[in-house]
Amino acid sequence: MLVKAQLATKIGEIIKRRKLTQIQAAELLGIPQPKLSNMLRGQFRGISETKMIDCLTRLGRNVEIVVKAAPRSKAAGRVSVVFA
Repeated sequence: MLVKAQLATKIGEIIKRRKLTQIQAAELLGIPQPKLSNMLRGQFRGISETKMIDCLTRLGRNVEIVVKAAPRSKAAGRVSVVFA
């Protein structure tokens, strides 16, 4: 869930920086305004990471997914979000 929270925070920051209303942003992102409102308030039910990534690209951001080996000292890898 942390990944979704980080993506939603970034989407909200971009919307605010561009001075878009939720209605304008929802139209641009291709999602209903109530769903956008829920996402920005931390309610992620019904919205996938893939859709959030699509939202970021619609907001003019490049999204790069990098898969790399976990350190040998760890049995499992981790998922993180890095904004550049």
